Amino acid sequence: MHKPFTPDPDGLVLAVRLTPRASRTGLDGVRTEPDGRPVLCLRVAAPPVEGAANAALTAFIAKSLGLRRTEVTLVSGETSRTKRLHLSGDPQALAARVDAWLGAET
Repeated sequence: MHKPFTPDPDGLVLAVRLTPRASRTGLDGVRTEPDGRPVLCLRVAAPPVEGAANAALTAFIAKSLGLRRTEVTLVSGETSRTKRLHLSGDPQALAARVDAWLGAET
């Protein structure tokens, strides 16, 4: 299985497919987009209004991976369902955290 992240010199870039206004916030696993790219599927209870869903997304990722909210930044996709997030820190340590998180959820 391909991983939904790519290493970066100062962290990781995580590809996410977000579903806002869900009944609860959670992880739906990894899927492959039609163009072949793997994405992490997440849902949040917050509506996509005035950045609420994006804020809920970054907070959920930060809490799940044991990061500060300032270490999770939205790189692209502010108004799209497909987003890219930058996770700041050691790329190898972050990759291990993401792998462990995904393994624990499946």
